[in-house]
Amino acid sequence: SKMTVKAVKMSCTAPNVYTKVPDGGWGWTIAFAFFFVEALTYGIIKSFGVFFNDLMESFDETNSRISWIISICVFVQTFTAPLSTVLSNRFGHRLVVMAGGVLISTGMVTAAFARSVVDMYVTIGVISGLGYCLSFLPTVTILSQYFDKRRSLVTAVASTGECFAVFSFAPAITALKEQIGWRYSLLSVGVLQLSIIICGSLLRPIIIKEQDEVAVKARPPEEPTETKYMLENEQTRTSIDSIDSGVEITTSPSNVPGKTKAEPKSEEPKEHVQMLVENDSTPPEPKTKLLDFSVMKDCSFICYAFFGLFATLGFFAPSLYIIPLSLSLGISKDRSAYILSAMAIAEVFGRISAGWVLNRKPIRKIYIELICVVLLSVALFAFPFASEFWGLMTCSIFFGFMLGTVAGTHIPLLAEDDVVGIEKMSSAAGVYVFIQSIAGLAGPPLAGVLVDTTKNYSSAFYSCAAGMILGAVFLSLVRPCKVGLCHRQRHRAEESVTEVVADLPDDFIEMDIGKAENSGKGCDSV
Repeated sequence: SKMTVKAVKMSCTAPNVYTKVPDGGWGWTIAFAFFFVEALTYGIIKSFGVFFNDLMESFDETNSRISWIISICVFVQTFTAPLSTVLSNRFGHRLVVMAGGVLISTGMVTAAFARSVVDMYVTIGVISGLGYCLSFLPTVTILSQYFDKRRSLVTAVASTGECFAVFSFAPAITALKEQIGWRYSLLSVGVLQLSIIICGSLLRPIIIKEQDEVAVKARPPEEPTETKYMLENEQTRTSIDSIDSGVEITTSPSNVPGKTKAEPKSEEPKEHVQMLVENDSTPPEPKTKLLDFSVMKDCSFICYAFFGLFATLGFFAPSLYIIPLSLSLGISKDRSAYILSAMAIAEVFGRISAGWVLNRKPIRKIYIELICVVLLSVALFAFPFASEFWGLMTCSIFFGFMLGTVAGTHIPLLAEDDVVGIEKMSSAAGVYVFIQSIAGLAGPPLAGVLVDTTKNYSSAFYSCAAGMILGAVFLSLVRPCKVGLCHRQRHRAEESVTEVVADLPDDFIEMDIGKAENSGKGCDSV
């Protein structure tokens, strides 16, 4: 049988129907779209550091106040993640992502005409931040639905769009600013982000139908399966009764409550069976929840959410402060941009390497993630010890590689059974990113306050490393919590089975045999 079921008209707007997760097909187009969505969302956010000094000079503001632009943007992006999940479940991923592209472009273009840092808070922070959420989360969610065995590798490779964007955007925007200024450069970025609308139009929904369900629909009209099965049981009962086995089949009419006498073997049982089938109404399919908060009852998910909360502290600040740190060390602007680009290229290899390793079988993916988080903490601690260009370049490459191993896999890992599984991933991703919003809001401003207080950019990297270490602690608890929960559920199931068996009378077989013998004697007397 073919994997794809031709149950719907094939077009760009119709959903794809499969009998199982395709691990390819239209999923490759989704991966292509996700590559560009990553580039135009997180790629732009991480490249925003090239505007920092220009904004500080134009608005005459401190480091921490400028940092609030990205902080508000990241906070809105993560805080509205449940809204993105609800809208995607209600209106579909395609429409939500296209609407997000419009918001992103609108906010960025409007920011080019801002007259104060507060205007930037509203345009980039709120408007574009909401657009980032509506564009990114639905895309990564639907991509995970198209892949199973290759999910880790495909998601990791597709997420490298963010890295290529930082590698190309940082030098390009720097050069563009020299020609037309930072305002028109920001305007050009906003126009470019309209491409997200095209990417969103490619997100065709997917429907997975079991093989048995498809086979039943494809079968020509015939006698209902349930009726046929019950009639076969009736015939079996007749044959068993004819040899006086003394055992009655529970599907026969003689076992229906209220029946105390044997029924004659005629066409009446068939009519009775047909009546049962006609009266048996199919229960309505349960409605899909727009947002399932039951994941909050899962201890393993709670630990994983706390990991994301603290690890987020180390995701954005290094990309924002690597250029100011390099300038404070006397490195030129051009060479500073190359450091950021080198970090992005290293992140590409980190994402691909992590995807390849996590795609191996058998492997406990949560432990690989834990090792990567610990090494990422080490990379953050190494930055303050760099004192010249090549030292900073080495730290950036190491950090970029380890960041790629974590950033490209921490959301797709929600689909693994160690966390919540693919069935609840959509809601879990919304709640998970929502919890991250606290760190997204507090992380960069906290680093900015430390920089303004100590007059040293190294303090920003220390705060990021501290958050990453706390994240590693909670990540190490995910698997033990999941194993403990499974053991408790298995123990409860065994206890319930034991109670059911204990409630059964020891002589229930003898009672049924005696009943059959009495029925047989009654028929003989007649």
